[in-house]
Amino acid sequence: MVKYIFVTGGVLSSVGKGVVTSSVGKMLQFRGFSVTAIKIDPYVNVDAGTMNPYIHGEIFVTDDGGETDLDLGWYERFLDINLSKENNITTGQVYQAVIEKERRGDFLGKCVQIIPHITDEIKRRIRAVAEKSGVDVVLTECGGTVGDIEGLPFLEAIRQMRLEEGYENTLYIHVALVPILDVTSEMKTKPLQHSVNELRRIGIQPDIIVSRCAKMISEDVLEKISLFGTIPKNAVFCSYNVSSVYKVPLILEKQGMGDYICRRLGLTPNRPDSKKIEEWRRFVDSLENCKYAVKIALVGKYTGLTDSYVSMNEAMKHAGAACNTKVLIDYIEAETFEESPEKISILRNYDGIFVPYGFGPRGTSGKIAAIKFARENNIPFLGICYGFQLAVVEFARNVCGLENANSTEIDEETPNPVIDLMPEQHQIKYKGATMRLGAHKIVVREGTLAHKLYGATEIYERHRHRYEVNPEYIGILEKNGLVFSGRSPDGKRMEILELPDKFFFLASQFHGEFKSRPGKPSPEYYGFIKACLDRKLGKKRPEFKEGKIN
Repeated sequence: MVKYIFVTGGVLSSVGKGVVTSSVGKMLQFRGFSVTAIKIDPYVNVDAGTMNPYIHGEIFVTDDGGETDLDLGWYERFLDINLSKENNITTGQVYQAVIEKERRGDFLGKCVQIIPHITDEIKRRIRAVAEKSGVDVVLTECGGTVGDIEGLPFLEAIRQMRLEEGYENTLYIHVALVPILDVTSEMKTKPLQHSVNELRRIGIQPDIIVSRCAKMISEDVLEKISLFGTIPKNAVFCSYNVSSVYKVPLILEKQGMGDYICRRLGLTPNRPDSKKIEEWRRFVDSLENCKYAVKIALVGKYTGLTDSYVSMNEAMKHAGAACNTKVLIDYIEAETFEESPEKISILRNYDGIFVPYGFGPRGTSGKIAAIKFARENNIPFLGICYGFQLAVVEFARNVCGLENANSTEIDEETPNPVIDLMPEQHQIKYKGATMRLGAHKIVVREGTLAHKLYGATEIYERHRHRYEVNPEYIGILEKNGLVFSGRSPDGKRMEILELPDKFFFLASQFHGEFKSRPGKPSPEYYGFIKACLDRKLGKKRPEFKEGKIN
């Protein structure tokens, strides 16, 4: 039978449940078990797609076009699996489904209630993921904090699953903060105790407690957590601060958490595969013990919250590890270059310039100025999504001489709409889940930089956009030297651009970061970081082996 592990959090949000969930999955993979992961988000939005990144961080996109919580990105990176939109369950989805059933008449004669109708829908969705994936273990992370009113139906649903699936097939892990007082340097367990008590009040007794602390908890603190949490000492673990989140599976494994979970769930006590653990440890070491370092300027509009760019940050780290290079990222607000144009010169201090995604007009002039600076000073450049579109705008204005060229997203009255709304988007009225989303096939032109990086003429990458390069301007852009090295199969939609005469100038309409994994960096991010390093080392051209990560 499939086993279910449920991860809850206490004291405060962003306590590290996602990394603990991913780490538990990794420890099970070390032992040869197959896993999948679900993120429950108790917000009423149907999905994360309509939220500003400042509200909820990055929107992670799955192959099937799901606009999901960023924790799915952590699951995919840690576990090297592709998840689907069904792996992100929200309050909005659950209530929408139940209300649709009620309107259809499925509940005729009944009063529709939170229990059992809402909780039944939650359980149905969790079990549907288990059945579809066919894995040994399903990990479900309950978003938010125990005690939040919006999370109660989900906690009630997982409480019921213990009754229905059996003690031997269900496991509750509670992750809670153990703060250290600045004045006394004392570790305080009282907040954790209160969160456990709140969980008990709901009807859930945790089987495992993971304390989140700045450093490894002491023996007396561990004993106190065991006593007041009513669990054995060997069921208490600590996820302490480390230099890289990818270390967390290793530190929890060292504490015996993987073995304890297997014993508790009655899983065949496979010994951890030493080769798999060593491979993971080598990757972690490659992040920290680097021979080189490069500085990247990320010029964006959501720089006040680095979680807005979490997959991009990780993709650059993956690329850096493959290049024996530590990647140092400075987050620069694009509006800085609009308010103080002279500050653009600070970009000379960087080995590469990166312009990420974004929406709307705010900060676009600053991004365009950064792109122009990269092009004119031959500094390695990578643009993603909006960065791709603004690179077209910059080239159209300053190389092609198209006066006031722009995107109609920025200026609907521009005389030269080099970026325009995709034709199929004109009739769209609802904003939710209506962009061009998910994995799409891209044809890569042979002999180009993109072909050298990917080593293939056909690739699949994930997208999230409404606007595209206006086909009417492709001729003049190409005539002036812009190369569109990746296109849709029908040749009408531009996917990758590059400037062959520059050291490294590449941009993509898609988001390569969503498929980047430890030890398997995204080719476009790898190319960018490798070019930054090669330029720093004084090479005349970046050196790439076709389709190979050095």
